[in-house]
Amino acid sequence: MAKAAAVVLLVAALLGCLVSASLADQGTATYYGPVYTPSACYGYQDEGTMIAAASDGLWDNGAACGRMYQVSCAGGTNATPNPCKGGSVTVKIVDRCPSPGCQATLDLSQEAFNTIGNLDAGKILINYNQV
Repeated sequence: MAKAAAVVLLVAALLGCLVSASLADQGTATYYGPVYTPSACYGYQDEGTMIAAASDGLWDNGAACGRMYQVSCAGGTNATPNPCKGGSVTVKIVDRCPSPGCQATLDLSQEAFNTIGNLDAGKILINYNQV
């Protein structure tokens, strides 16, 4: 009986992971830095280094300020070998990455990008969701 319950729990956990991954949005990430102030959301207030700038699609007329996103690398956008490091990073939106200069869904701080991707790649495919 305990063995059957353990199997059911394992299957439920695996299904939960699959559903969670399928609910993530897909996009691209670039990086900026190492100077992060002033920002559109917080001016000269230091918000740390696990931060990002939102593209126009996420900016929502500034309502994106303070939103948190969990981001993971899903692959490369160029020939750079091994663009992903694995894992994920949670970032806070502190700035806007405006069109037409913005080349990604999220412009991550250099430190946040380096947590999930190879800096030499410059731009990566990502899965992200608001947390």
